[in-house]
Amino acid sequence: MIHQPNRRRALKLLGSLALGLASGVLAQQGRALKGLEATLYKSPTCGCCGEYVKFLQAQGALVQVVLQDDLGPIKRRYGIPPQAQSCHTLRLAGYTVEGHVPLEALQKLLRERPKIDGIALPGMPLGTPGMPGPKTQPYRVLALVKGRLEPFITL
Repeated sequence: MIHQPNRRRALKLLGSLALGLASGVLAQQGRALKGLEATLYKSPTCGCCGEYVKFLQAQGALVQVVLQDDLGPIKRRYGIPPQAQSCHTLRLAGYTVEGHVPLEALQKLLRERPKIDGIALPGMPLGTPGMPGPKTQPYRVLALVKGRLEPFITL
């Protein structure tokens, strides 16, 4: 005789599968940058940059922090136009990452590996990693391409 599961058992099984998948996704989010070496250039007095470092470390990145009073030479070295500049500059997997760029944009960059110099989120938008407060507007992350800015992703 073939045993057919009843509705309750089927729902319980589906619930267990969904919980397992959700747990796997959450575990992956915590390791999104696992083992990647990064260098973050920041002012010694900037607190939000320190919070961004903690965010990167929570994602598994191995972050070296370089303190500099004048970040101008770093911004010029990596070709970050003035309108894209923020409070810190990150080097990650051969890319320049300017500002409080959210995880989703970092993941897209690392997954797709586009032929660009990096990405930037100008200013210091509320609700981004390292910045307190709620998200008040879409985050328009820009691609850095030979000193020019192009759309990359809107979150």
